[in-house]
Amino acid sequence: MRFRSKFCLNMTKNIRVHVIRIVIISLGWIFVLAGVYLYFNWINIFTRMRGKEMYLRPESPSFDGWKNIPIPLNLDIYMFNWTNPQDFDRNSNKKPHFVELGPYRFVEIPDKVDIEWHTKNHSVSFRKKATFYFDHKNSKGTLKDKITSVNTVAHSIALRFKDDSNFQKMLVARTLKMHHAGVSITKTADEWLFTGYSDPFLTLGTLLSKFSKDIKIPYDRVGYLYTRNNSATYEGYYNMLTGADNISNLGQIHSWNHMEHNGVYEGECGQVKGSMGEFYPPNLTPSDTLWLYVTKLCRAIPLDYMESTKIHDVNGYKYSAGERAIDNGTLFPSNKCFCVGGKCERSGVFSVAPCAFNSSLYTSFPHFYKADPYYLESIEGLKPEKEKHEFFVTVEPNTGVPLEVGGGFQANYLMEPIKNQWPFDRIPRAFIPLMWAEERAQLPAELTAEVGLVPVTILIGYIFTGILLALGIILLCWYPAKFLTPNYLCSKQQKVQLIKQIAFNTDKKPISLPRKSSSDLENTDLLQQKKNVISRD
Repeated sequence: MRFRSKFCLNMTKNIRVHVIRIVIISLGWIFVLAGVYLYFNWINIFTRMRGKEMYLRPESPSFDGWKNIPIPLNLDIYMFNWTNPQDFDRNSNKKPHFVELGPYRFVEIPDKVDIEWHTKNHSVSFRKKATFYFDHKNSKGTLKDKITSVNTVAHSIALRFKDDSNFQKMLVARTLKMHHAGVSITKTADEWLFTGYSDPFLTLGTLLSKFSKDIKIPYDRVGYLYTRNNSATYEGYYNMLTGADNISNLGQIHSWNHMEHNGVYEGECGQVKGSMGEFYPPNLTPSDTLWLYVTKLCRAIPLDYMESTKIHDVNGYKYSAGERAIDNGTLFPSNKCFCVGGKCERSGVFSVAPCAFNSSLYTSFPHFYKADPYYLESIEGLKPEKEKHEFFVTVEPNTGVPLEVGGGFQANYLMEPIKNQWPFDRIPRAFIPLMWAEERAQLPAELTAEVGLVPVTILIGYIFTGILLALGIILLCWYPAKFLTPNYLCSKQQKVQLIKQIAFNTDKKPISLPRKSSSDLENTDLLQQKKNVISRD
């Protein structure tokens, strides 16, 4: 009975040990599998959780900052003063010379109006409205500065009738002479920008447009930014995705002026796509390309990764617009659709004629930065510098929130000779820089700190993942090893006690060998010792 009770006790103990082992090993596998799953999916899980909270809606935390940007915005405008227009002749050995004036700084107060929400495609429609105030203190110059530039109106009229009958061209030439039109015109900075100036040819064109449908005069004054100040219609009508279905879509433009393809450029070049500038996709990597839709250029601008940097101690990825953004197919064949009317200029400028009433306007980076040397060789006075003229955006990669933006674009006018049209019949072909504008902004330290909480949370998640993996490995490896060892390595004291039991057991009853006492090989040796003792007796 004593041995039977001991046998039952050992069996119960063994079962309990096995159950504990199974539980521990199961927990180990659960921790390991959970750790592995979180390691590969933690960012996506966190992004979905964050997306449910951050997608754009009237009550979302991001709505107020989206509607009224909470940081000061400054629009800096630089004008090019043409110093020698009298020498602009194909027989002259002097190149057009320009002096950059400015910046003329304007404080911008942006707003979004006519907001309408659409649950069907998870989007919001709106218009942009901006009010500008001249910042005299932080400007280099005044709005009364006299600036000489291209007489774009006169040249555009002569260009418009260059293929018409000789009689019509003669009338145009006499009209230009009657109004003493020249290749250049001098106006104040204010007139060139927001206020605009009256031009006799616009007045004449407005009169003629009443009798001919082919003549369309869009404005009553001439000015680079005329009608923009305090206008809600200047930039058009937007439809933007809110990210309600997928946070990666937050801030991506869906349509512009009710069009998903603007019709300005053919194929992919005319696709309405990219960010509106306030949000970019989350979880960015250096291999990603960002797209920014610029309405005044009627196209999306690609931004490629340049470097990792820090803004107020928060890590960010800097994406910059490079040669691909201003190429016409010379360097990047996919950009050939930016050629207008079959004309492909050298890399560095692209035509915005279809977006600017078919004028001879071309866009480039400031000072022809990253452009073909041809453009700088044709003129004097410009000096491209990366620090001043690079177009970039620095984004916190986990959230897609811009930390810093900078750069702008330059407007250029293509002056080309027009046969039998004074005074443009003797001029050389050249791209004349008009002006360039930029906006630079950096997120304040307190807002940057809030954005910086996201990567910290992601890091904590990975630390938790590592803890799960470590616990799982410990449970799988350390605990079984601890309990497997005694099965094969008995202590010396247990071996001596077992020998004594065998030696003095005269009843020769079967002895229940505890599983934890010895191995099968050691049990065989002990039985042999028992036989030797009995034979000696």
